[in-house]
Amino acid sequence: MPTPSLLTAERRVRIGELLARNGSVRVNELSRLFRVTEVTVRSDLDAMARGGLLVRDRGGAIAHTSTSLSTAFEKRALEHAEQKRRIGRAAAALVEDGETVILDAGSTVMEMARNMTTQKSLTVVTTGLNIAAQVGAVPGVHVLVAGGFLSPETVSTVGAIAERDLENLIVDKLFLSTQAFNAESGLTDVSLDVARVKAAMIRSARRTFLLADSSKWGLSMFAKVAPLTQIDVLITDNALPKAARKSIQNFDIELMETT
Repeated sequence: MPTPSLLTAERRVRIGELLARNGSVRVNELSRLFRVTEVTVRSDLDAMARGGLLVRDRGGAIAHTSTSLSTAFEKRALEHAEQKRRIGRAAAALVEDGETVILDAGSTVMEMARNMTTQKSLTVVTTGLNIAAQVGAVPGVHVLVAGGFLSPETVSTVGAIAERDLENLIVDKLFLSTQAFNAESGLTDVSLDVARVKAAMIRSARRTFLLADSSKWGLSMFAKVAPLTQIDVLITDNALPKAARKSIQNFDIELMETT
């Protein structure tokens, strides 16, 4: 039975779920399912293809990968996608030629990486394999991938080797992502291994920029990363509650709200 018409972001999340389950989707079938025109479905698929979330083929699309390695990452990338794109563009503009920066492995940081196309003589340190591939294709960008065990959930390296590699460095800026953040618990994550790597990144950076859309504020996960006092700049969207903005500013964090 067809579903009621969905908002664009919700529809694209559903398309991603169908791809993960079935391996492919057809334009005509999606049109009937979501009660939208085939032109709208093609626009959805084209946008998702530009984001690296699927591969277009005649009459529809196929999954970017048939393995589970990137499925979880791709699902997260579809959540609050427009906010992440705006945050990513704003963050990329803060990187200057000649700097050494750490890029975390989150989906919002991936949006930042997609916008880093003009920097020169830049050194990027990352644990994210997909982020390394993205920025490594830019002329003049040198990429160092921290070693360790592969985390399929984040498509990144974790563990003692990754932590050691990061703690042996001093970088100008860290662009960090998080699963959740609030005034009491600070930054938190569902994985202790991932949280430890993020903490090592913070210890290595002169300045830390947190890239997080407003939906993550007020949440708390299992593993602590760092208190908010260790964040210098928060780059987010313009939907933070007034109380949240005040709380963040009380921690002496510079607030950049994208529109």
